[in-house]
Amino acid sequence: MIHIATMKKMEILTVAEMREIERLADAAGLSYAQMMQRAGQNAARVILEKLRPEAGQRALVLVGPGNNGGDGLVCATALRRAGVQVDCVLLKPRNEDDAVFAAAMRAGVQMHSCNDLAALLAQATIVVDALLGTGVSRPIEGLLRDVLHAVKVSGARVVALDGPTGMNYDTGALDEAAVPAQFTITFHAPKRGHFCFPAAEACGELAVVSIGVEALNLKDETRESNLQLAEDALACALLPPRRLDSNKGSHGKALVIGGCSDYFGAPTLTARAAYRVGAGLVALAVPQAIQHMAAMLCAEATFVPLPESQSAHNTAALPRVLRWLEGMKEGAAIALGPGMGPSEDAAAFIDAFLAPDAIQRAPLKGLLCDADALNHLSRMENWHVRLPALTVLTPHAGEMARLTGLSIAEVQADRIGVALRFAAAWNHIVVLKGAYTVIAAPALRGVVLPFSNPAMATAGTGDVLAGCIAGFMAQGLQPFDAAVCGAYLHGRAGEAWRSAHGDAGMLAGDLLPLLPDQICLLKNA
Repeated sequence: MIHIATMKKMEILTVAEMREIERLADAAGLSYAQMMQRAGQNAARVILEKLRPEAGQRALVLVGPGNNGGDGLVCATALRRAGVQVDCVLLKPRNEDDAVFAAAMRAGVQMHSCNDLAALLAQATIVVDALLGTGVSRPIEGLLRDVLHAVKVSGARVVALDGPTGMNYDTGALDEAAVPAQFTITFHAPKRGHFCFPAAEACGELAVVSIGVEALNLKDETRESNLQLAEDALACALLPPRRLDSNKGSHGKALVIGGCSDYFGAPTLTARAAYRVGAGLVALAVPQAIQHMAAMLCAEATFVPLPESQSAHNTAALPRVLRWLEGMKEGAAIALGPGMGPSEDAAAFIDAFLAPDAIQRAPLKGLLCDADALNHLSRMENWHVRLPALTVLTPHAGEMARLTGLSIAEVQADRIGVALRFAAAWNHIVVLKGAYTVIAAPALRGVVLPFSNPAMATAGTGDVLAGCIAGFMAQGLQPFDAAVCGAYLHGRAGEAWRSAHGDAGMLAGDLLPLLPDQICLLKNA
């Protein structure tokens, strides 16, 4: 869960970008000392609001030697002034002329060496990890490792400042000595590692607080990418309007090309999702053998008859698909691949569909490639240049690995970086599915969803996502906007189901009736 405090637009930064912002702020007159004061004070405010320590309870702040330790000392001072009993354990001694150390002493914060840690942990209600911040670069060992081990075995409630000690803030890697936090308070903006595993899980609930730089309107000319966290206001602003005198033709048309005799449910989930987010008409181009079943599962769909394709798509069916598309004078959005299957006939159909004399004849509002379409593309040479520009690709980690030639581990180790890099290289929109889905555009622009929901780890939820995005493209949203809006609503629907039913047992179809509810909630927020 993300708690955003006093922020208008939530950026997601690298460590280097955060350091540059601090440097620019200092040059503009907001000193590092002032930023530290605001960071520590706002962290204390969140602790008081969220954890509500009661009279007589004690907070223990673990203070490192650097700026993170300084933030911890300011936080300790603010907690003490609010009436909380506070002890600090110093990993290394602090100079008495250190301003934040001296202020903490004057406020009545008790200072200790690591020798007192065991006894203090036994008394503490809250432990604040202010040992190491964004500067961690090597394995944790020695005294620091011993301190973290003692905290870990104590079972104390831990609040991390910026992130748990041992976290890599760019990649989400996590030292094995790190202590998971119940709550993490980060400063100015979340970092990429807060949304990458395993660190993301170790952060617990994430709060973002101001250090005062927003009012300076700083412009970082060195930043290469533009990455932000999706939130309600962003998705709401993208929702297409609906006029009172509209009809089904007013809200666009979508075509789902997929299905085979083994997977006849997938394309119908996609079609139904496109309807549920507001598309006016959705057609299914499925093999003849499954058309009857598809019609039963999605009675509202129209069909592109494919008598030439019995149990899987083949090239003989292509003329019928193209005729349907050519008849859509105002264009249609296409979702290609759900349930299409691994057959060579399906691969040949996709190859023929992407030929210049085929795909360029069709007036498109957007093309989305999902599931088996991605797997077939990965085996085609120069596949990305054959797709219309800004095609939406919706791979999970395994499909992304096949498309890029990376291993799954390499994809998962740098999900944000991989999505941004390959969206730019391919000139397409990449929706890298999974916990904290990443949506990346070619210009190194990206959005990260704030959802990590194990209930959605079930077959078919990706087919619903494809329909959400295609449905918004049908209604006229540009591919990147459609991907952001569709994926965000899909994630919100999943969170609504989870809040009612828990982490397991979801069926992909359970998401469908929740999609209009989430649109309504966004509009009325």
